[in-house]
Amino acid sequence: MRVYLDNAATTAIDEQVLQEMMVVMRDDYGNPSSIHADGRKVRTIIEKARKKVAALLNTSPAEIFFTSGGTEADNTAIRRGILDHQLSHAISSPLEHHAVLHTLQELEKEGSIKLTLLDVDAKGHVDLSQLERVLQNSPPSFVSLMHANNEIGTITDIQRVSDICQTYNALFHTDTVQTMGHFVHDLSALKVSFLAGAAHKFHGPKGAGFLYVNHEVKIKPFIHGGAQERNMRGGTENVYGIVGLAKALEIAYEHMAEHRAYIQGLKDYMRAQLIQHIPGVSFNGELEADQSLYTVLNVSFPPTDLADMLLFNLDIAGISASGGSACSSGSNIGSHVLTAIGVDAKRPSVRFSFSKFNTKEEIDFVVSKLKEVCPENV
Repeated sequence: MRVYLDNAATTAIDEQVLQEMMVVMRDDYGNPSSIHADGRKVRTIIEKARKKVAALLNTSPAEIFFTSGGTEADNTAIRRGILDHQLSHAISSPLEHHAVLHTLQELEKEGSIKLTLLDVDAKGHVDLSQLERVLQNSPPSFVSLMHANNEIGTITDIQRVSDICQTYNALFHTDTVQTMGHFVHDLSALKVSFLAGAAHKFHGPKGAGFLYVNHEVKIKPFIHGGAQERNMRGGTENVYGIVGLAKALEIAYEHMAEHRAYIQGLKDYMRAQLIQHIPGVSFNGELEADQSLYTVLNVSFPPTDLADMLLFNLDIAGISASGGSACSSGSNIGSHVLTAIGVDAKRPSVRFSFSKFNTKEEIDFVVSKLKEVCPENV
């Protein structure tokens, strides 16, 4: 038996998504930039996908730009937002995905900005009162805060962040890669400058993402070349990926309530089983359902000098999950997120992340294997 509990890294593609992509891949191979009938047909397919994504997010198709994924979307928003608007200050948190954190740090090294990282508490909540204080005493700034953390699942109130940023005339970029397709995003109500998403986090294909750019915010292209994406992203479009992204998001929105209830049930069940069967287990991040990503459970196991072996042992036992040791030993850098919230480096931490395809039987199997391989029982 093989159990996949690494859905925060990537999800299995939905069969309906695959079938829709296959039709386009087989029949509609024209270049969307070509002016002949084959090209025009494919251009229409892309624009239909754009309209579908925009409708689901309650925004204009003109504000949706397709990318190669979340990393490109984040990089585009950050670099172009800061440089094109001549901003000298950026605010973020130490818990951001490296697509955000490393980009901001690189801009600081280049001398383009001063970077302020906000304080976080032991559960991974960002100090939004500090955000307001910093903005009060700063020049116009660029703020980048993710909706939900990819490692510990803690949710940031991006509506409150948006309100604060509007008050102080700051550009606000949010990485919603982990929550897109799992939570409703209404971009007519949520006033953000930029928002990033990636299809493979909600059962779409890898290599396809999008960037929402508020129509009031003007930026230059990040990737130069042709006139694709309304002159905003050079390069022939990933047509099949775009089609798959739109279909996956449509399915996610159609079944969101039932999938959320089901996956939250799996998360709660696994947490209860771990408490019952693994002495000394603890959990990282926020656990309150309304403040936590229901697809992610970050678990710390009893202290051991063999922390790096737990993931290896799980893999051998047939379980796919992700690491998150706060320590840096040997060639292992460890998790910057767990380090920032003060997780004990001696406690091996594992991120289990769930999808609609997981079952309680799989959870039982994982817990039974953990009883065999966790440090307390080695």
